[in-house]
Formats: sequence, C-alpha cells, structure tokens
Amino acid sequence: MKKNLLLAVFTICASLTFAQNNYFFPTGVTFDPVIPTPEQFLGYPIGDWHTRHDRIVPYFQELARVSPKAHFQIIGYTNERRPQVVLTITSPENYARIEEIRKEHLKLADPSQSVNVSTMPVVITHGYNVHGNEPSSSEAAMLTAYYLIAAQGDEANKTLLDAIIHIDPNYNPDGRDRHSNWANMHKGFPPVSDPMDREHNEVWPGGRFNHYWFDLNRDWLPLAHVESRNRIEFFHQWLPNVCTDYHEMGTNSTNFFEPTKPIGSENPVIPRANYDQLNPLFAKYFAKAMDDIGSLYFSKENFDNSYPGYGSTYPDIHGGLGLVFEQASSRGHVQKSSTKEVTFAFTIRNHVRTSLATVKAGVENRELLLKHQQEYFKSALDEGKKSAIKAYVFGDSKDQSRTKAFADLLLKHRIETYALSADLTIGANKYEKGKAFVVTTDQTQYRMVRSMFEKVTSFYDSVFYDASTWTMALAYGVPHDPIGASIKVSKGDKIKSQDLVATPPPVAKSTYAYLIDWNEYNASRALYYLLSKNVYVKAAFKPFATTVNGTKRQFGYGTLMIPVADQDLSADELFTAMQEASATSGLEIYSVATGFNLEGVDLGSGNVRTVQMPKVVMLVGDGVAATDAGAHWFLLDSKLKMPITKVNTSQFGQLRISDYNTLILVSGNYGILGEAGVSKIKAWVQQGGTLILEKYAISWAINNKLIDEQLTKEDETEKNAKRLDYVIAGDYQGSRAIGGSIYQANLDITHPLGFGFSNRTLSVYRNHTVFIEPSKNPFNTVIKYTASPLLSGYIHPTNLAKIKNSVSLQVSNIGQGRAILFVDDPAFRGYWNGTNKLFFNALFFGSHISAPRFEAAEE
Repeated sequence: MKKNLLLAVFTICASLTFAQNNYFFPTGVTFDPVIPTPEQFLGYPIGDWHTRHDRIVPYFQELARVSPKAHFQIIGYTNERRPQVVLTITSPENYARIEEIRKEHLKLADPSQSVNVSTMPVVITHGYNVHGNEPSSSEAAMLTAYYLIAAQGDEANKTLLDAIIHIDPNYNPDGRDRHSNWANMHKGFPPVSDPMDREHNEVWPGGRFNHYWFDLNRDWLPLAHVESRNRIEFFHQWLPNVCTDYHEMGTNSTNFFEPTKPIGSENPVIPRANYDQLNPLFAKYFAKAMDDIGSLYFSKENFDNSYPGYGSTYPDIHGGLGLVFEQASSRGHVQKSSTKEVTFAFTIRNHVRTSLATVKAGVENRELLLKHQQEYFKSALDEGKKSAIKAYVFGDSKDQSRTKAFADLLLKHRIETYALSADLTIGANKYEKGKAFVVTTDQTQYRMVRSMFEKVTSFYDSVFYDASTWTMALAYGVPHDPIGASIKVSKGDKIKSQDLVATPPPVAKSTYAYLIDWNEYNASRALYYLLSKNVYVKAAFKPFATTVNGTKRQFGYGTLMIPVADQDLSADELFTAMQEASATSGLEIYSVATGFNLEGVDLGSGNVRTVQMPKVVMLVGDGVAATDAGAHWFLLDSKLKMPITKVNTSQFGQLRISDYNTLILVSGNYGILGEAGVSKIKAWVQQGGTLILEKYAISWAINNKLIDEQLTKEDETEKNAKRLDYVIAGDYQGSRAIGGSIYQANLDITHPLGFGFSNRTLSVYRNHTVFIEPSKNPFNTVIKYTASPLLSGYIHPTNLAKIKNSVSLQVSNIGQGRAILFVDDPAFRGYWNGTNKLFFNALFFGSHISAPRFEAAEE
C-alpha cells in the first residue's frame, strides 16, 4: 500500500514536471532526474506566482549543491541588503581550471598577448529583471539554469565544454520584490485579466526602480548605485562575449529582439561588425526560436544602441555583443490584450526560448565572437594611437573631492589614468601638479575614453529613445581639455583607487576659529555633520584673505567659519567635532588665530552669517516624477548623510509644514494638492519658508499663481503649415522632443546659490520643455544659458532658439520667503555632480536669500 502511494505521488510529480518542461523547453530533450526543477523546489508551477528573490537565491544554491556543473557566488548586496548573485554553469572540466580560463580570456583585451581562440570557451552572461516590474525574466532565469544543468546528451555536454555561462537572475532585487509582493497580494482565484484590476496597476513608485527609485538600466555608465558598481566589477572580471538584457513592454505588443533601429541608432564609436554581422547572425537564432512556438515578434524598430550605459550596450563597447529583449507583459498573472489574454507563463516561455537560443548562437559562433573581441581591442588601441587627440587632462585644484570622484569613475571602467606631474595651462584652465590627471588615448579603452570626454553635436538621426549625450566630464563639471601632439604634458604614475583616498592633514586646535573652503564638493557633508553635532557654523557672504600657518590664503564666497568662543560646546568638544568633520569629509580644516583679516570682510562682519540646520520635507507619491524624487533622496543620503522627510502628496493636508524650513517639489503635477494646498504652501513661504521647485513643478506653480513668474509662451503654429504624411508623425514629433542634451550656462557666483563655484561657466543638463521668462528683478536670475549654449547632444533648431539666453535657475520672492526655481534638475540621475552644489546651497543658504531692491530706470 505504502509503495503504491509513493509510486502514485512520483507519477503525478513526474507528469507535472513533464508538462512544465514540455511547455517551456524544446522537445526531444531528456533531463537528469537528480536536478530539481524550479517547480519541485518552489512547490508551485512557474507562472503561478511571482517568485520572490529570497526563493530564487536558494534555488540557485541548491543547483550548485547537487550539480558539479553549477557554481554559486554572491557579488554584492543591494541597498536593502538583498544579495546580488551569479550562478556560473560550465563543464566540471572547465571549472577545475576556471581561474586559468578567466585569465586567458582577459588576454583578448590585451593586443600584446598571444591567444589561441580555437580551444577557448565563449563567455556568456545572462542578465535578467533590471526593471523590477518586468518580472518574467527572473522566472526564465531559473528555467534556463535548470535546462543548462539538467539537459542530457552530446549537445548539452558540448555546450558546457564550449561555454562559461553566468546567470544573474535579478539585476534589481529590491524593485523585483516590491512588484512581486504587489502582484501576489492582489492575485485573484481565479486570476483577474481585466487591465483595470488593481493587480495590474501598481501604486507609486511601482516596482520598476531600485531602492532609491532609480532606473538601473541607465546606470551602467555613471555607476551611481551600488547594484551597478557590483555588477560592473564582476563584468570586468570576465569581459563576456555575449550579454543579454531582458525587459517587458506593453501588453498589446509582441516580442522584440535585436537588431535595433538600423539608421542612426547605433553608437558611432562601435565597429560596424557588431551591427552588420553579429546582430543579424544572432537574430536568425531568435527568429527560429520564436517561430518554433508560434510567437509573434519584431526587430529593427523603436529601440536604439547609442547610449553606452544600458545593459545591452555596455558590452558592445567592450568587444562583446549586448542584446536587448522586450516581451509583452502580463503585468501580473494574466491580462487581456488586444487579441487574447497574455499569461505570465507565456511571457516567461518567450524569454526562456531566446535565452537558450542565445547560448546556442554563442556556442556555434564561439571562435567568431572570441576573434571579434580580440580584434575590437586591437583596433581600439590602433585608433587611439592615430587620434589627433593624444590625451585629456582634467582637474580642479579648488575642488579635489569632485576631481577624484571623476577619476574614480574612470578607474571603475578600467580606463588608464595618470597623475599630472607638472603644472599645465591650456587657455583659461590651469592644471596643478598633484591636483589634476591625464588620460591618454593610446590605450585599449580608447572608445570608453571618447565616451567620457567627447562632445557630439552632429547626428544622423533626430529621434532618440532616451538621452542623446552622456559626456561624463561635463556631468562632473570638472575643467578638462583635449591635448594634441603640439602640447607637452607630463604624466606621472598610473593611479590606483587607493591613490584617490583623501588623507587630509591633522586639524590644528584653534583658540579663535576654524575655516572650511566651500569650493570643495564635500564641504556640504562637513557642514551638515557639524550642524548635527549642535555646532554653530557661519558662512561668508563676501570673500576675504587671512593668514594660515604663516601664509596668506584666499577664501571665497560661502567659506564656513566656526568660531571657538561662540558655541555651546567647550573648546575641546568643538575640536573633537572638527576632527570628526575632517575625517568624514576628507577635507582640510584650517585654524586661524584672529578675526582681523588681511583683505575683505573680517570674521565678525555682518556678511558672515549663521547657517540654519535644514529641516527638509519633500512631497512624493501620485503626480511626482519618481526618478527625480529618488535622485534627491539618494543625493542627500549618499553625499551628505542627511535625512529627508518624504510625505505623500495625498497626506499633505495633514502635514504640519511649520515644522520644516524647506519644501521640495521635484518635477511633477501637484494638482492633487488643490487650492487649499496651494494656499497652505504660499502662506508658509510668505512667513519665511524656502520652496524648491523643479522643471514641471514650476509650470504647476505658475499656473496656480503660487509664484508670480511667467512661462515663455509657445510659438504659434504657422498659419500655412506645410502638409506632411501621417506616417512620419512619430519622427516629426520625436525630433522636436528634448530627450536629453548638455548646455553651457552663465552662473552668478556671488549669489548664495552660486557659492562655491570659482568659474561662471557651468554645464547643465536639459531633458524637458519648461521655459520661463527672466525675473523682473535682475538680481534674481542666477543662471542663464549663453547665446551659443549647445555643448553636446541633439536639439531641434526651434528648441535651440528658445534655449539661447533663457533661464536655468531663478529666485522668486514671496513675502519673507522665497521660491527657488530649478528649471533644470541639479541632481539628474544621481550623477550630475557638477550642479549638485546649487541644490546644497539652496538647502543651507536659502533662508538668507532676500529680495534685493531694484528700481528700473525711467524712460
């Protein structure tokens, strides 16, 4: 009886396993019964539930436990302490010498090394679920891993002999679990396919983003977030030949695979072989995989390969083949589409089939891919040697924090960087020995060097999926110049990450006052730290010169002054706080023995004013741009270690706003606040509050008469508009969008919002169509675009005309308070470091910004 019962249970489980395998996998494959299927391990069929990350990880661990073909590792942790994991799948013979294989593979990136590719395995990395609410791919990751490990036969064995396959099941564990919990908690029995059902409509901010509401698929280049930094470190340990990047799109769509849009959408620095040879070659495998199961698909449309910071493009610029896949989403367990219901299992199956097709294509074209990567780095070095630009020099002697942060980014991308060993002057830029760096172009990462420094304004196409430029040197706002053969530059040793660690000199105990130079990016961190320790800090609103260690030294606008006597702390307690501030910020803190300065204002002047502790609240939730809000939250957390209160727009009526001195409204539509909300904010500002508005929040504020400013009127449509064909409407409108480009602007560095900047020229990023009229008070326009503003990126001529001489940052006075209007985002995507200080200034110095009296001259 007992044997019969066990036999019945085994028969049922086997039949269920066969049914799942038969649905997801190609027919005719036998599987090792020792290897547990995902269904056997999880206790439910794949597609019945959204599997949480904490169940995917132990399944991968179990595969590694039971099979010598699988090997599990943790490569890092997310902000919410979820592990980032990779399962490496290969033959036991390969794994026995895995380190030897890895080192030999990396020689492909070194033209000086001789490599025999005929016996070398191809390296494939499958990457899934970078957008948390595009969840089918993590389920596909489990099935793909199972198939590769459990499949039996000569073909399966040869695949693992010829390939090292890395599977990262979840690029965004925090976002995935946010969405998985949502979908599972709203699942009906039976499931509800109505698109209006709550299961298919997440609440703000949704599961797409990581902990800080950031789109990690844009972060492969800037590396602002820990998930990306961990992933890139693993990437460079292997330099894979093929990398996949799995996504979902609208429910009414089908399935997309590369090639992408063929004209104008490719990155011009990438050799054409990637787009003309490899992509079409792999597409044949994907088409067959989809044809075999009757799934509809498309390619050569919509998506582009220009920005090198996607998961599907970063591999391209390292001699690999990056591949993006998009699948119509069920956004839950089942959802109606324009034709039939899309089930979660169906979306998973399509991703499984293209995952397996990728491995097949990679193995069958192994030598071609290896030779492509080898030739890629050889040609990159050759191009670099022939380049008219021999090097780039960069550095800001007054802001080593930001300079070293940019140098660190270059090192994370394996870009060879050297210390500048002799002073160098190019035009108006002066680069000091020991405070600047040199990046030569004669290196294998030449194409990455171009991506970091080049400014591009000519394009074949005028429609972009996202940003049209990504010049990181401009994003960091560091002075930089290209160097031709005619300029002599002295480069020192190649730098390492440990060379960039700040080691400020010990703080000398003062009996009078301490000074901190506000030009340094990290000065804001030091300031917040001191304020949090109940230290009274003042800021100089006019420059001065004083004696430091027997030498005259200049101090600019915003310099922090911490008096010894005027404190609630003892001199010893203050000295300890100053030492801690120096350690946490990496900055030198200067001790002075007198308030009588050599030049400019004295330390007791009324122009040296007490800084208030910022008490900041930011509205989030419905109507608010989640990524913009997340960028500011991340900025304060990561750069200042400063808490920020986040309040839902729906709860604004309950907020006791008088508890705060600063209110942030990032880009969005705040109509949910209603007239009562507008009145509440206006009354609070009139009583002395600081309101920070950004992009479309400015439009909302103007339209609701919260601030007395004017939007620039849209140009009237031409009366006799040219007739156009309907089919080009998308391209016509796309060409007039401002998807993302970089501009030169002029900054008033004497304004409190401009404190800490030593150069009036500033690079700003614009990806919107908000234009406002200059203030009637000429002292209130802090940043204006120049007359020839375009630095890098695409912009339609009609939009460029609007941008010329327009406003980027302005103050609007309201009673005793003020609204600070950031027309352009100062914290864009967490990496636009060059304008971060504008935002910090608004927080710390906003309460000191008043309305200077101005009377227009009579005609």
